[in-house]
Amino acid sequence: MIKYVALYKQPADPEAFEKAYFESHKPLIDKVPGLVRQEIGKVTRTFVPGFLEGSEPYLIAELYFESKDAMKAAFASPEWQVSGANLTEIGGMELVAMFSAEVVE
Repeated sequence: MIKYVALYKQPADPEAFEKAYFESHKPLIDKVPGLVRQEIGKVTRTFVPGFLEGSEPYLIAELYFESKDAMKAAFASPEWQVSGANLTEIGGMELVAMFSAEVVE
């Protein structure tokens, strides 16, 4: 299994960002083919500050896929493209670092 992780910094207007994220972006991600599950966590405490160069983590989205190939296929899908455009529209691309991680245990 592999997961795609999106780590968001604190937005200028957290309430507006969350509303846009949960009402428009998350439902689009739910439609991405090959997605096994999606977990979203709101950071409640940072134990070692400073990792994000003066901005603390705010939201973590983890998208799970069965394999690297399944994730690659998802990235090539129209649903993924639409979700990326939406993230840009709601201002999320300016806040996010994205990476993948192989689930080893």
